Amino acid sequence: MDDCIIIGAGPAGLTAAIYLARFHLSIRLFDCGSSRAALIPCTHNHAGYPEGISGKDLLARMLEQAEKYGAVREQAEVTGLRATDTGFAVLIGERELEARSVLLATGVVNHRPNMPDALHDEALARGLLRYCPICDGYEVTDKRVGVIGTGDHGMREALFLRGFTADVTLIAPDAEHDLDDSCARALDDAGIARVDGPCDGYAIERETLALDTAQGRMAFDSIYPALGSRIRSHLAVQAGARASEDGCLEVDDHQRTSIPGLFAAGDVAKGLDQISHAMGEAGVAATTIRNMLAGQRPIRR
Repeated sequence: MDDCIIIGAGPAGLTAAIYLARFHLSIRLFDCGSSRAALIPCTHNHAGYPEGISGKDLLARMLEQAEKYGAVREQAEVTGLRATDTGFAVLIGERELEARSVLLATGVVNHRPNMPDALHDEALARGLLRYCPICDGYEVTDKRVGVIGTGDHGMREALFLRGFTADVTLIAPDAEHDLDDSCARALDDAGIARVDGPCDGYAIERETLALDTAQGRMAFDSIYPALGSRIRSHLAVQAGARASEDGCLEVDDHQRTSIPGLFAAGDVAKGLDQISHAMGEAGVAATTIRNMLAGQRPIRR
C-alpha cells in the first residue's frame, strides 16, 4: 500500500510529488498526459523565468526533480476511486491499487471554439489564440483583441482585457448576445464593441486570427475564448466528495476535501487558476498529508 497516490501530473501534482518524496513517503503519480499547462507555448508570468518558459519544459523539469527523490510516475488514466477501511482504492484499467491517502490534481479542460484541432494548436502556439488573460494579458498590450463569449462571464473577461488594450471586441459564440442591462452598460462604459455570432470560418490570415461573424469577417491580433471549462472532479465526486455547482471541489484551508484522507489542489479545487497558486496549494496539501500520516503511524528513519 502506498502512502499517497497523486492523480494528475500538472504543476500541482508534480509539486506535491516533490514534497512527498522528500518526506521519504512512498508515492505513486498517475499521469493521463493531458495537463493544461502543457499547452502553454511560453509563460512570462511564472516567477524565476525572466525570459519565459514553455509549459512542457516546466513540467519536464518538475518531473525530473520529483523522480530524483524517488517519485514514481505512471502514464495511465485513473478511472475509479473509492474509500476503504484503510484508505482508498484507485482503479486503473483492470488494476486496483491501495493508498493511505489520495491527492486529486486533475485540473480542468477549456471549452474550445469551433475550429479544427490543427488550426487551434497552431494559433495557440503563435499567440493568436489565448486562454488566460491573467497569465498573458501583458502580451496583448495595445493590440486588437477579440473575446468569444457572452453573458456575465464574457463581459468580465472583456473588461479584464480592457486593462491591457483599448481595442476589445466581445463576440457572441452562437447567435445574438445574452447580456442583461448591467452587463451592456459596463461594456459600453469601457468602450468595448459587441458583435453577434455565430463564430465560424476561423483562419490565420496575415499574422492575425480571422473569423466570420454576423457583422462580417473580422481579424484580431489575439482571440480569447471565454467559453468556460469542464472541471475534472468526477473521481472525487464519485467517491462522495462535495463540489460546487460548477464542479469545483470544496476544500478547507489545508486542501482537505469533505472525505478524510482525500485532498485536492490546483484548478480542480475552487480558487485562482494559476500555476503559482496550484503549486502553493500542493505544498500545503503535501505537508498536511505528511502530518496526517505521521499521526496514524510515526514517520521515522
